Amino acid sequence: MSAAAAATNEPESPAQAGSAQAAVRFRNLPYGSSPKEKLDVYTAPGAVDAPMILMVHGGGWAFGDKSNRGLVRNKVKHFVPEGVVVVSVNYPLLPSVPPDGQADSVAAAIAYAQTHAVEWGGDPDNLVIMGHSAGGHLVALVSANSDRYPDLRPWRGTVVLDSAALDLVARMENRPPPLFRRAFGSDPAYWASVSPLLALHRSTEPLLLVCASRRSDSCPQAQVFATAASSFGTEVHVLPQHLTHRQINVRLGRPGDYTDAVDTFLNSAWEEDPHREM
Repeated sequence: MSAAAAATNEPESPAQAGSAQAAVRFRNLPYGSSPKEKLDVYTAPGAVDAPMILMVHGGGWAFGDKSNRGLVRNKVKHFVPEGVVVVSVNYPLLPSVPPDGQADSVAAAIAYAQTHAVEWGGDPDNLVIMGHSAGGHLVALVSANSDRYPDLRPWRGTVVLDSAALDLVARMENRPPPLFRRAFGSDPAYWASVSPLLALHRSTEPLLLVCASRRSDSCPQAQVFATAASSFGTEVHVLPQHLTHRQINVRLGRPGDYTDAVDTFLNSAWEEDPHREM
C-alpha cells in the first residue's frame, strides 16, 4: 500500500492490495479514536448501491485481525465479483478492552459503514453484519442490544458463524475454557450483561446461525438462541455444518453447499435487486 493511500484513504488497486480479482481495497479507515478501531473495505470498481457485508473477526476476544487470510480471502473472491461490498473490522482486544467495550466498537463500526457506504459504492440500507467465533458473539450482542446504539440505522440481517457464547451464562457455568475465563472473569452479573441470549427482548433483523456439528457446544447454543429469538418474532435459521470451527470461517466463499446456503439467506435478507443474483 502506498503512503498516499494510507494518508488520503485513496483506494488500492487489486495489485496493490493483493486481494481477489476485481476488488479494490480501502485500508485502515478509522471509525473511532482507538488505534484498533479501523476497517478495510473491498469493493468492485464502479460499484453503485451494492449490498454490503460487515465482517467481524474472531480470536477469543484477545487476538485476530481484519486482514487475516482465512477471514477475508474466500469471502472477497466470492462476494465482490457478485456485486457486494465487503467491510472487515478490527476492534480493541483484551486485556485493554473487555467484551462489552468491544461490542460498543463493533456498533461504532456499523454506524461508520452506514454513514460512508455510498463512498465505497454500497447501499447503507442494505447491510448484513457477520461475525465468526468471538466476532459472532459480538454481532449477536449488538443485534440483540441495537436499541442501545442510537447512531445505528436498521440493517438487513445478522450472520453468526460458529459462536459458543450465545448463552454465555450457561457456558460459563459449565467448565469454560481458559479463553472464556480470561474474557469474562468470575462475576455472574457480568456474564449476564454480555450474554446475547439474555439481551434478547424484542424482534430483531433476520438471523442465520451457522454452527460446526463437529464441536460439542456451538450447535446446542445456536438452537437455544434460535428458540429464544423466534419467541420474539425474529426470523431465525440454524445451519449446522459438518466442519471444524476454523473451516466454518475459511470455507465460506468456496463453491459448495455451505456457501450456497449462506447466499440463500443473504439474498433473502438484502433488499431485492432485479439486476443482481448470486
